[in-house]
Amino acid sequence: MDQLETVITPEYSESKTRALFLADYGLDPSIDKVRKKPEDISSSSQLILKKQESSNSDKFYPPPPGQQLVRKQNYEPTRPEWHPPWKLIKVLSGHMGWVRSLAIEPNNKWFASGSVDRTIKIWDLASGTLKVTLTGHISPVRGLEVSSRSPYLFSCGEDKMVKCWDLEQNKVIRHYHGHLSGIYALSLHPVLDLLVTAGRDATARVWDIRTKNAVHVLTGHKSTIATVKCQGVDPQVITGSMDSTVRLWDLAAGKTMATLTHHKKSVRAVSLHPTEFGFLSGSTDSIKQWRFPKGDFVQNFSGHNSIINTLSINSDDVAVSGADDGSMKFWDWKSGHCFQEFNTTVVPGSLDSEAGIFASTFDVTGLRLITGEADKSIKIYKEDENATPESFPLNWKPSLGRNRY
Repeated sequence: MDQLETVITPEYSESKTRALFLADYGLDPSIDKVRKKPEDISSSSQLILKKQESSNSDKFYPPPPGQQLVRKQNYEPTRPEWHPPWKLIKVLSGHMGWVRSLAIEPNNKWFASGSVDRTIKIWDLASGTLKVTLTGHISPVRGLEVSSRSPYLFSCGEDKMVKCWDLEQNKVIRHYHGHLSGIYALSLHPVLDLLVTAGRDATARVWDIRTKNAVHVLTGHKSTIATVKCQGVDPQVITGSMDSTVRLWDLAAGKTMATLTHHKKSVRAVSLHPTEFGFLSGSTDSIKQWRFPKGDFVQNFSGHNSIINTLSINSDDVAVSGADDGSMKFWDWKSGHCFQEFNTTVVPGSLDSEAGIFASTFDVTGLRLITGEADKSIKIYKEDENATPESFPLNWKPSLGRNRY
């Protein structure tokens, strides 16, 4: 049954509403203070009762002063699309520490991984063979990104360093100095020659890639910024922080456009949809979907019981989340339905406690998923080509309501 929701409107004043009500029931406002006879009161009461009993009246009785009743739409859950399940196809070993960052090359031929062992390794995507190891950081490598406009790889780490690597010579050609503490994330602007870095000093810094000059220092967060993303339209910078907020930034002005305070704990992961104008943010036990440009809340993805370290989305509306306890969940973007979940399997010789997932990325086609994990391995997944809706049915039950926060 449809519900009625109250909306404030200045159309009806108190005096007008009272006059309409009294006139409709044949009551004169001028005799309110005159003492009525019992028979007058009885006849007036009978008249009011008759008015209330007549359900087929064409007259509209205005609501209380300053308010209007409107019809509220019922919530209808979106039926999720069917997606084939994902399966592990390859495990790559070589790092001597946790794998904290991943980056795919725009031509989809190789990818880079950064580790707590302070090295960056370049892997062939098709064969999984190690091509080269880059050394130079003196602390764990926390962020990587490959430029689509030049043969450069950018890296950042807990040593407060931001490095630009020339991949044709495999050496560092630029440093960007300014952060006061460890740097946890970086992102390249897709259109402009700008680099955004963020970290433990609670600031995000915008750099001109070629001149190494600082364009903006984005301040406002009260704690470590754990993740940062860039896009070509406003808001051009999105940051997630351990102060439990997500901020959308105006890159031209260097100011906050919106602050999203829905999360209750640290926000460690943010991922943008490659085609839809929206994004996901991940916190402990909670994933939330938002809509640009204002950061309107859409829905919750519920199910995790641990800290969410990484989120990735492909163009087929498949979102994946990885958590500290080694759990991975695959979601339908539009409905928020979890269609597959499992715990990662640690490589032989590792402890069961080394089952955390720290980084993830889809390749350019969205058909392969790469994860960096606490057991020092890199795992590659792909969709099961033999799966059908009959062999892997959609286990979905519509919920009765939707959280609006």
